[in-house]
Amino acid sequence: MNQGIVWAFMGTGFTFLMTAFGASVVFILKNDMGKNLQRAFLGFAAGVMIAASVWSLLIPSIDQASGMGRFAFVPAAGGFALGGIFLMLLDMMMPHLHLGESKAEGVPSSFRRTTLLILAVTLHNIPEGMAVGLAFALAAQHPEDASLYAAAFALAVGIGIQNFPEGAAISLPLRQEGMSKGKAFLYGSLSGLVELIFGVGITMIAGVITPYMPWFLGFAAGAMIYVVVEELIPEANQGEHSNLGTVGVMVGFLIMMVLDVALS
Repeated sequence: MNQGIVWAFMGTGFTFLMTAFGASVVFILKNDMGKNLQRAFLGFAAGVMIAASVWSLLIPSIDQASGMGRFAFVPAAGGFALGGIFLMLLDMMMPHLHLGESKAEGVPSSFRRTTLLILAVTLHNIPEGMAVGLAFALAAQHPEDASLYAAAFALAVGIGIQNFPEGAAISLPLRQEGMSKGKAFLYGSLSGLVELIFGVGITMIAGVITPYMPWFLGFAAGAMIYVVVEELIPEANQGEHSNLGTVGVMVGFLIMMVLDVALS
């Protein structure tokens, strides 16, 4: 399992670095990325996460539970429901502020707007980190199956690609809130650190949760779909020209699907 931890560190390290690269645009752009581009990027992230939930998490979950015969869907379905419930509770409890909104969600707090913006991104980075970590943990448990490592790499690449605009989407608003470019970059980058923490963390305990791996794969999928439906798609469809968000979803889904199928 040590090898799995190393690969999970590399995979989630890549997604973290992509977030940092995205956050670095704060040194280039004077203003925000524009509403239309932001909608397209949010839609793209949603499409990537939907495809990853199906090909990288739910299908492997069902395959792992194939010994249950016709009830092989139970761990995937049960884990999916639990993942959605977990994110819903986290969404209700953790104070955070979505882009373009003035009212914070979660329990009342005295946090500054900048902190609330960072927490909003951190919230949906949790399932992304878990997904990448679980994919590499599953591959490490079945070293004879090279397709599992390929699928894990495809997932890390897909999540990393959508993390680039995500990093920009947090650093630029922080800059507009009056934060210095250096701090905006730092906090935008650190918002992706949770992926590395949860990705490596879940891999470290993978040996203990091996019998329940199908449940955890479904859990990560449910958590990601909750984020997509609750946050990304609504934000991608705000205002006029919402078709850009829809196109972004389709492009992100297509790219993630091709990555997963072509590399596995």
